[in-house]
Amino acid sequence: MRKVLLFIGLILLMLQVNAQTDEATNDWHLVQKTLNLYLDGMGTSDSIKVSKSFHDSWQLKYFEDDKINIIKKPKYLERFDSAPHAKSAKWSGRIVFIDITNTVAVAKVEISTIKLLFTDYFNLMKTSDGWYIVDKISTRSPHRTLETPTASAK
Repeated sequence: MRKVLLFIGLILLMLQVNAQTDEATNDWHLVQKTLNLYLDGMGTSDSIKVSKSFHDSWQLKYFEDDKINIIKKPKYLERFDSAPHAKSAKWSGRIVFIDITNTVAVAKVEISTIKLLFTDYFNLMKTSDGWYIVDKISTRSPHRTLETPTASAK
């Protein structure tokens, strides 16, 4: 009888662990989906996609002119004044990492344009409606270029 109870206990434990793994995997994919919605919206200048990835409380923080600047969601979305367009071949975006704990997550995203590399760090939260980006801090830097020596004529 003892072996049967031990066996049943192990099976229940394995079911619980499997359920938690499935939920964590699902959350990772849902966070990735939210970040990809943001990236696709940024790449195509689609304010609707970008807006859907942001929670209403969303804000951007960045450092410039020796101070921290804050832009709230409505003001940020005003930047998208033209209709969506196809992604430029000189634009790319990628998710560098995602880290999730329960109903909160952090992520690092890089967007590369012809001149600049933007590095964005996001805080995300899981609500009853899904995962949303609630905060973004961002920095940008010029692309590094390397000069390669040319062969000299002899």
